[in-house]
Amino acid sequence: MTTREVEHEITIAAPAPAVYRLLAEVTNWPRIFPPTIHVDRVEHDGSQERIRIWATANGEAKNWTSRRELDPEALRITFRQEVTAPPVAAMGGTWIIEPLGENESRVRLLHDYRAVDDDPHDLLWIDQAVDKNSRSELAALKKNVEFAHAAEAVTFSFEDTVHVDGSAKDVFAFINEANLWSERLPHVATVRLEEDTVGLQTLEMDTRAKDGSVHTTKSYRVTFPHQHIAYKQVTLPALMTLHTGHWTFQDTDQGVAATSQHTVTLNTDNIESILGCGATVADAREYVHTALSTNSRATLTHAKAFAENRR
Repeated sequence: MTTREVEHEITIAAPAPAVYRLLAEVTNWPRIFPPTIHVDRVEHDGSQERIRIWATANGEAKNWTSRRELDPEALRITFRQEVTAPPVAAMGGTWIIEPLGENESRVRLLHDYRAVDDDPHDLLWIDQAVDKNSRSELAALKKNVEFAHAAEAVTFSFEDTVHVDGSAKDVFAFINEANLWSERLPHVATVRLEEDTVGLQTLEMDTRAKDGSVHTTKSYRVTFPHQHIAYKQVTLPALMTLHTGHWTFQDTDQGVAATSQHTVTLNTDNIESILGCGATVADAREYVHTALSTNSRATLTHAKAFAENRR
């Protein structure tokens, strides 16, 4: 079997321990790495952990399970895919963070991998995907770490909750069946939903704003019946550089607490061109919060009616 070994590296203007901590916290990866849609920490035991990752590779959404070994003293994280997705037969590697000075570090990303049946065409596909994703991940890591403090002021999260006198299964079904949203939701003009892999969706839709304008968005969604749907928006409005979110459905004594959660990073370069001369970060934050919250609450209200009618 042919095992390919490749290495990518980048220099980051940040202390090595800070870079290590960022890589160790996998739940933040959708905010850091463009290809990453969602990460779940499945098991954790001391320095060993098992994680499940959903990400895009060459424009296709894939998911896999990895085991990681964390070594904060050596600033190394070793990973190995436990369950791979074809055409990958095996995949693993190491993050190595090397101090170059008090406020500078080198990050080396090593990969080793094999293709199913040693297929040369598949190996080339993996070569391209690993190279593209590694460059993307390292560039995003550099950007995220170096601008972490600046981004804190323009990154925020919020949620809306609607209480439903019905079942979590029915509320989940309404959010999951996004292919029917153009019939069920007044603010959705058209919708395109693909689910080639069960539980991994690509959702494109045109939504109407209050002023009548129509905006096209694209998201990848990971579904966990009947409790949770995580998503990452990859076609973003001009006021955002990041938008991730979760729909959660929690059984309560009164029925179901259905919640929509958003995490957003504002695109400060576009604030005045969109909201007018003199518009501030606070104005943009209020505008984005209101727009997203309005659509989320409308969707949850229709999901509530749907679920309560099915009791």
